[in-house]
Amino acid sequence: METRFEHGLFASRWLMAPMYLGLVVSLAMLTIVFVRELIYYLPQVLVMTAEESILVVLTLIDLSLAGNLLLIVMFSGYENFVSKLDIGDNVDRPSWMGTVDFSGLKMKLIASIVAISGIHLLKQFMEIGAPGAEAPFNESHLYWLVIIHLTFVISGVLLALMDWLSARTGKH
Repeated sequence: METRFEHGLFASRWLMAPMYLGLVVSLAMLTIVFVRELIYYLPQVLVMTAEESILVVLTLIDLSLAGNLLLIVMFSGYENFVSKLDIGDNVDRPSWMGTVDFSGLKMKLIASIVAISGIHLLKQFMEIGAPGAEAPFNESHLYWLVIIHLTFVISGVLLALMDWLSARTGKH
């Protein structure tokens, strides 16, 4: 009875597979948003100011980083928690695939979140006083964006410190 329970418990990891499939759908959604933004701004490129073009590029980079984050979570999460990806020795296989453990996944995740947050914060700073900005300047809003970004940065540093201390002790 115990053996059957343990086999069932081990097989339950496959309940995560639909979640990873959902992440594939969300990556497709993000790609559609990226293409929509690109198509929207492309005709305007000849009349954009330098600041406007930088904001557009930052928006596209932000979407790309979010897509990269999704790929990292999908591949690493699936390989760490469900099953190894059986794609052979494909030359397109990213070098980090199969080598990112849970600790590495956490660090890549927080680094991506900090980068996305930093880009969003930079976009907000660049829009201060700009005519036609998405929202009028709000000092309180900007203050909270900085606090949230610093919280992500501090969280990343603390996670790295915990991993470093854990690796030094050698006891898991």
